[in-house]
Amino acid sequence: MPASRPLVDRVAQLALTQGVLRTRDLEAKGISRATLGRLVEEGLLERVARGVYGLPDADVTEHHTLVEAGLRVPAGVICLLSALEFHQLSTQSPHEVWIAIGVKARKPTLDWPPIRIVRFSGAALTHGIETHTIEGAEVRITGPAKTVADCFKYRNKIGLDVAIEALSEYRRKRGSIDILMKAAAADRVARVLRPYIEAVA
Repeated sequence: MPASRPLVDRVAQLALTQGVLRTRDLEAKGISRATLGRLVEEGLLERVARGVYGLPDADVTEHHTLVEAGLRVPAGVICLLSALEFHQLSTQSPHEVWIAIGVKARKPTLDWPPIRIVRFSGAALTHGIETHTIEGAEVRITGPAKTVADCFKYRNKIGLDVAIEALSEYRRKRGSIDILMKAAAADRVARVLRPYIEAVA
Protein backbone atom coordinates (compact mmCIF):
# COMPACT_ATOMS: atom_id res chain seq x y z
CA MET A 1 0.00 0.00 0.00
CA PRO A 2 1.56 3.34 -1.04
CA ALA A 3 2.42 5.88 1.64
CA SER A 4 -0.19 8.62 2.10
CA ARG A 5 0.43 11.98 0.43
CA PRO A 6 0.46 14.00 3.71
CA LEU A 7 3.02 11.58 5.14
CA VAL A 8 5.19 11.75 2.02
CA ASP A 9 5.05 15.55 2.12
CA ARG A 10 5.93 15.59 5.81
CA VAL A 11 8.97 13.33 5.39
CA ALA A 12 10.08 15.23 2.27
CA GLN A 13 9.89 18.53 4.17
CA LEU A 14 11.94 17.06 7.03
CA ALA A 15 14.55 15.77 4.58
CA LEU A 16 14.72 19.16 2.84
CA THR A 17 15.22 21.06 6.09
CA GLN A 18 17.51 18.55 7.83
CA GLY A 19 19.39 17.13 4.85
CA VAL A 20 19.59 13.61 6.23
CA LEU A 21 17.23 11.80 8.58
CA ARG A 22 17.89 9.24 11.30
CA THR A 23 15.45 6.40 11.95
CA ARG A 24 15.19 7.26 15.63
CA ASP A 25 14.38 10.92 14.89
CA LEU A 26 11.62 9.89 12.48
CA GLU A 27 10.21 7.36 14.94
CA ALA A 28 10.10 10.11 17.56
CA LYS A 29 7.86 12.02 15.12
CA GLY A 30 5.56 9.02 14.72
CA ILE A 31 6.97 7.72 11.43
CA SER A 32 7.49 3.97 11.71
CA ARG A 33 10.25 1.79 10.21
CA ALA A 34 7.62 0.10 8.04
CA THR A 35 6.63 3.48 6.60
CA LEU A 36 10.29 4.28 5.95
CA GLY A 37 10.62 0.96 4.13
CA ARG A 38 7.64 1.82 1.93
CA LEU A 39 9.05 5.28 1.13
CA VAL A 40 12.35 3.68 0.09
CA GLU A 41 10.53 1.05 -2.06
CA GLU A 42 8.60 3.83 -3.78
CA GLY A 43 11.83 5.72 -4.48
CA LEU A 44 10.76 8.70 -2.37
CA LEU A 45 13.59 8.23 0.13
CA GLU A 46 17.05 6.73 -0.21
CA ARG A 47 18.82 4.69 2.45
CA VAL A 48 22.19 6.41 2.79
CA ALA A 49 23.47 4.08 5.51
CA ARG A 50 21.95 1.90 8.20
CA GLY A 51 19.50 4.11 10.07
CA VAL A 52 20.20 7.15 7.87
CA TYR A 53 17.97 8.34 5.00
CA GLY A 54 17.87 11.22 2.53
CA LEU A 55 16.12 12.41 -0.61
CA PRO A 56 17.25 10.55 -3.75
CA ASP A 57 18.08 13.75 -5.65
CA ALA A 58 19.54 15.61 -2.66
CA ASP A 59 22.55 17.84 -3.24
CA VAL A 60 25.39 16.37 -1.26
CA THR A 61 28.57 18.26 -0.41
CA GLU A 62 32.15 17.07 -0.14
CA HIS A 63 31.52 16.82 3.61
CA HIS A 64 28.67 14.32 3.28
CA THR A 65 30.53 11.54 5.13
CA LEU A 66 31.03 13.91 8.08
CA VAL A 67 27.27 14.42 8.20
CA GLU A 68 26.67 10.67 8.12
CA ALA A 69 29.29 9.99 10.79
CA GLY A 70 27.98 12.81 12.98
CA LEU A 71 24.44 11.43 12.79
CA ARG A 72 25.54 7.86 13.42
CA VAL A 73 27.80 8.80 16.38
CA PRO A 74 25.94 11.77 17.92
CA ALA A 75 28.10 11.84 21.07
CA GLY A 76 31.28 11.96 18.98
CA VAL A 77 33.26 14.91 17.65
CA ILE A 78 34.86 15.02 14.19
CA CYS A 79 38.58 15.51 14.83
CA LEU A 80 42.19 15.20 13.66
CA LEU A 81 42.61 14.44 9.92
CA SER A 82 38.90 14.87 9.15
CA ALA A 83 38.78 18.22 10.98
CA LEU A 84 42.02 19.29 9.25
CA GLU A 85 40.44 18.63 5.86
CA PHE A 86 37.22 20.43 6.85
CA HIS A 87 39.14 23.54 7.99
CA GLN A 88 41.50 23.32 4.98
CA LEU A 89 44.56 23.05 7.19
CA SER A 90 46.14 20.11 5.39
CA THR A 91 46.66 18.43 2.06
CA GLN A 92 45.64 15.15 3.71
CA SER A 93 42.48 13.47 2.38
CA PRO A 94 41.57 10.76 4.88
CA HIS A 95 39.62 7.71 3.71
CA GLU A 96 38.09 7.36 7.18
CA VAL A 97 36.18 9.85 9.32
CA TRP A 98 38.16 10.52 12.49
CA ILE A 99 35.89 10.81 15.53
CA ALA A 100 36.72 11.51 19.17
CA ILE A 101 34.66 9.83 21.88
CA GLY A 102 35.01 9.64 25.65
CA VAL A 103 37.36 7.08 27.21
CA LYS A 104 34.43 5.13 28.67
CA ALA A 105 32.06 5.49 25.71
CA ARG A 106 31.04 2.37 23.84
CA LYS A 107 32.89 2.01 20.54
CA PRO A 108 30.39 2.39 17.68
CA THR A 109 30.27 -0.21 14.92
CA LEU A 110 29.16 1.18 11.58
CA ASP A 111 28.79 -0.38 8.17
CA TRP A 112 29.21 3.10 6.64
CA PRO A 113 31.00 5.48 6.65
CA PRO A 114 34.39 4.04 7.65
CA ILE A 115 35.48 5.67 10.90
CA ARG A 116 38.63 5.89 13.01
CA ILE A 117 37.91 6.23 16.73
CA VAL A 118 40.17 8.25 19.03
CA ARG A 119 39.48 8.46 22.75
CA PHE A 120 39.71 11.84 24.48
CA SER A 121 39.08 12.65 28.13
CA GLY A 122 38.39 15.69 30.29
CA ALA A 123 39.08 19.08 28.70
CA ALA A 124 40.59 17.37 25.64
CA LEU A 125 37.11 16.04 24.83
CA THR A 126 35.08 19.17 25.59
CA HIS A 127 37.33 22.13 24.68
CA GLY A 128 37.20 23.89 21.32
CA ILE A 129 34.20 22.16 19.76
CA GLU A 130 32.29 23.99 17.03
CA THR A 131 28.88 23.08 15.61
CA HIS A 132 28.62 23.44 11.84
CA THR A 133 25.44 23.09 9.79
CA ILE A 134 26.21 20.86 6.81
CA GLU A 135 23.46 19.72 4.45
CA GLY A 136 20.95 20.87 7.05
CA ALA A 137 22.42 18.72 9.83
CA GLU A 138 24.37 19.96 12.85
CA VAL A 139 27.83 18.38 13.00
CA ARG A 140 30.24 18.78 15.91
CA ILE A 141 33.82 19.38 14.77
CA THR A 142 36.91 20.48 16.67
CA GLY A 143 37.76 24.10 15.82
CA PRO A 144 40.95 24.99 13.92
CA ALA A 145 43.06 25.73 17.02
CA LYS A 146 41.90 22.61 18.86
CA THR A 147 42.51 20.51 15.75
CA VAL A 148 46.12 21.73 15.50
CA ALA A 149 46.69 21.06 19.21
CA ASP A 150 45.17 17.58 18.80
CA CYS A 151 47.58 16.88 15.95
CA PHE A 152 50.53 17.55 18.25
CA LYS A 153 48.95 15.45 21.00
CA TYR A 154 48.52 12.56 18.55
CA ARG A 155 51.66 13.26 16.49
CA ASN A 156 52.86 9.65 16.95
CA LYS A 157 49.56 8.42 15.45
CA ILE A 158 49.19 10.81 12.50
CA GLY A 159 52.80 11.91 11.95
CA LEU A 160 54.74 14.97 13.13
CA ASP A 161 54.94 16.23 9.52
CA VAL A 162 51.12 16.42 9.39
CA ALA A 163 51.02 18.34 12.69
CA ILE A 164 53.66 20.82 11.48
CA GLU A 165 51.85 21.34 8.17
CA ALA A 166 48.61 22.00 10.10
CA LEU A 167 50.35 24.54 12.34
CA SER A 168 51.93 26.29 9.34
CA GLU A 169 48.54 26.56 7.60
CA TYR A 170 46.91 27.78 10.82
CA ARG A 171 49.51 30.54 11.14
CA ARG A 172 49.29 31.39 7.42
CA LYS A 173 45.55 31.95 7.92
CA ARG A 174 46.42 34.21 10.88
CA GLY A 175 44.97 31.89 13.49
CA SER A 176 45.19 33.23 17.05
CA ILE A 177 48.18 32.05 19.10
CA ASP A 178 46.26 32.72 22.34
CA ILE A 179 43.39 30.44 21.26
CA LEU A 180 45.88 27.83 20.07
CA MET A 181 47.76 27.85 23.39
CA LYS A 182 44.48 27.46 25.33
CA ALA A 183 43.69 24.43 23.19
CA ALA A 184 47.22 23.11 23.74
CA ALA A 185 46.76 23.54 27.51
CA ALA A 186 43.49 21.55 27.34
CA ASP A 187 45.43 18.82 25.49
CA ARG A 188 48.46 19.14 27.82
CA VAL A 189 50.83 19.76 24.92
CA ALA A 190 51.64 23.46 25.46
CA ARG A 191 55.33 22.75 26.13
CA VAL A 192 55.55 20.46 23.11
CA LEU A 193 53.85 22.98 20.81
CA ARG A 194 55.61 26.21 21.87
CA PRO A 195 58.96 25.67 20.06
CA TYR A 196 57.13 24.74 16.85
CA ILE A 197 55.09 27.95 17.04
CA GLU A 198 58.32 29.95 17.38
CA ALA A 199 59.82 28.08 14.43
CA VAL A 200 56.94 28.88 12.05
CA ALA A 201 56.27 32.43 13.31
